[in-house]
Amino acid sequence: MYYFIYSLLYIFSLLPFPVIYFVSDGIYGLIYYVFGYRKKVVLQNLLIAFPEKTEKERTRIAKDFYHGFIDTFIETIKLFSITKKSFLKLVDGNYEIINELTRKGKSVQLQSGHHFNWEYANWLVANKVNITFHGIYMPIKNKALNKIFYNLRAKYGTRLISAIDFKSQREEMLQQQYILGLVADQNPGNPKYAHWLNFFNRPAPFVTGPARGAVKNNTAIVFVRFKKIKRGRYYFYYELVTENAAEYTEQQLTLKYRDFIEQSVREQPFNYLWSHRRWKWEFKDEYKNLWIDDRIK
Repeated sequence: MYYFIYSLLYIFSLLPFPVIYFVSDGIYGLIYYVFGYRKKVVLQNLLIAFPEKTEKERTRIAKDFYHGFIDTFIETIKLFSITKKSFLKLVDGNYEIINELTRKGKSVQLQSGHHFNWEYANWLVANKVNITFHGIYMPIKNKALNKIFYNLRAKYGTRLISAIDFKSQREEMLQQQYILGLVADQNPGNPKYAHWLNFFNRPAPFVTGPARGAVKNNTAIVFVRFKKIKRGRYYFYYELVTENAAEYTEQQLTLKYRDFIEQSVREQPFNYLWSHRRWKWEFKDEYKNLWIDDRIK
């Protein structure tokens, strides 16, 4: 099964970009107009995040989101055969800030949100940083697909650590200087163990691990802003938050991260993964001691 699926993906990846984007447009039509994949979730998320926008404006954002969502998977398949030289023409960023930190002897924690295209972001960092980049990922249930995409993501040296195994492998990583990439805007598994704060003016729980780990290990923290320049072209802005996370509290760093995500989303609202339920958990009185925001609930 592995070789069969890999062969199909590789053959598709040989198609030129205009052709694969034509295919992407066709899939968009089916996903949005025919199947309506998670359309209610997307539109409800946009209503919460942008109540000041008209329904027409939110629908436009939703349509652009679906185009970007499908393009991300199509572009990822293209990575199966693209040359390193051709790939690096599609992306750029001020990644030298990461190397400046590692030259000082700092370990670096990169944090971003679910913006497009995260696969391109991984490859850019892996190609441009001067020490090993560690990425946390969620395994795919299908074993053949999991192996295929694991190998693709690790092609240029990224050391992938399963989110399931991270706790057991963390100590090994901490024994040496490292760069760790985290997409930390997902919902926590249990809202009782979270930092609660407003996200676009509605209470939402944020995972505590990234801030706790950064403070404990006194890493440098760099936020990564994804900007889509045009179809298939991306620029990644690396923004230094601090060289010494231990100078902050977990709560302060989580608030900074929330503000960063909100700003990034407002700049390019279509370039965010709206198909996830961003406000899955309801705030309860029992979470009051977990509230870290000074905004009104």
